[in-house]
Amino acid sequence: METLGPGDPQRIGAYRLLARLGAGGMGHVYLARSERGRTVAVKLVREELAAQEEFRERFRQEVRAARRVGGYWTAPVLDADTEAAVPWVATGYVAGPSLQQVVGHDHGALPERTVRILAAGLAHALKDIHAAGIVHRDLKPSNVLVTIDGPRVIDFGIARALQTVTDGGLTRTGALVGSPGFMAPEQVRGDRITPACDVFCLGSVLAYAATGALPFGTANSGVHALMFRIAQEEPDLEGVPEGIADLVRDCLRKDPAARPSLDRVLERTGADDTVSDGRALDPWLPSALVAQLGRHAVRLLDAEDPEGAGSAEGAGSPEPPAEQQRSGRGESPGPDPAPEHGPAADESSPAPALPPVPTTAPAAPSGPPPPG
Repeated sequence: METLGPGDPQRIGAYRLLARLGAGGMGHVYLARSERGRTVAVKLVREELAAQEEFRERFRQEVRAARRVGGYWTAPVLDADTEAAVPWVATGYVAGPSLQQVVGHDHGALPERTVRILAAGLAHALKDIHAAGIVHRDLKPSNVLVTIDGPRVIDFGIARALQTVTDGGLTRTGALVGSPGFMAPEQVRGDRITPACDVFCLGSVLAYAATGALPFGTANSGVHALMFRIAQEEPDLEGVPEGIADLVRDCLRKDPAARPSLDRVLERTGADDTVSDGRALDPWLPSALVAQLGRHAVRLLDAEDPEGAGSAEGAGSPEPPAEQQRSGRGESPGPDPAPEHGPAADESSPAPALPPVPTTAPAAPSGPPPPG
C-alpha cells in the first residue's frame, strides 16, 4: 500500500481515494471510501486499453456478468462506470493479505488441514463464478485473499476482458495474458477455455499453498521452458501432504475432461462441512498466522484514513480540482451488502511475448528448478 502520488486522481466517480494498492496489466488499484463511508477497492483501467473499443465492449460484458456473482467467497462488484473516458470498477474491500504474501513472505507453507479448507472455500468461490457464466482464467495466489473467516477470490472475469486485445494469447503490445506459473495447458496452447481451466489453476494454487513452491517450477530457467513444462510434463508435487496429493494431481491433469468437477473437489477435500456462509466454522489458520492477520488488519485500518477523518467523508475537506477527478455516470450499486470485502493489490503483470510452445523439450533443463 502506497500513498497517492501527484499523478493519481483524488476521486474516481463517487469514491474518495485513500491510497494506492497496486498496479497490473489491467490498470491501477486504489483503496477508496464511498460517500456513505464504505471502504472499497477501485480499479482504474489503463488509458491505452480504454482507447480500444474492442476492449471496452468486452469490459462492459464482463462487468455485467461479474455483478451477478453471488456467494460469500468472492469480493463483490459494487459499482462501475464502463462508459467513462477511463473506465473503472469498484469492488468490496477485503482486509486481508494475499495468499502469495502469506505463503511467500509471512508464514511459509500451510498445514494440510488449512489447505483442505482453502480448497473447499476456493471451490465454492469458483462454483459461484461459473454460475454467473464466467471462467476466472487467472486464479493464482495474488488473487486469493486470506481472512480469519476463510479465503476470498478477486479479479474474476478481468483476464477475459484483457484477452480481447490479444492475438494467439499475446496482447497487441506483446504481453502474455495470464500468469505463466498458474496457467492451464489449454491456455498455453491457445485452445478453447472452459471452467476446467480454473480447476487446473486451483490445483496449482493448492500445491503452492502446501509447499511454498510452484508445481511446474519458476521462470528462472525462462518463461518458455516453464510453459513447456505446464503443457508437456507432470507436476512436481514433492512436499504436498499425502492426504491431498491425489486431489491436487487430479486437478492438474493435462486433459480438461479428466479433471474433477468442483462438486467432486468439495467432496474430496473432506472439509466442506467445516465451511458455511463464507466462513470456516472452526479456526482454519495456524495461530501464528492469525496473529499476523490481526496486525495486518490494524495497519490497513490505519491506512484507510491517515488524517483521522473517519466515516464523516468530506467533512471540512475541500473538493479536489476538476483535473484531479475521474468522474462518470457510475452504475447504481444498490444497497451495500455485508460483510465488506475488497481486493488487495493487483499483483499481476504481463509476461514477455513468447514464441509458440514446442512439442519437444527446449535445450535448457526441463525439470522444475529450485524455488526462487
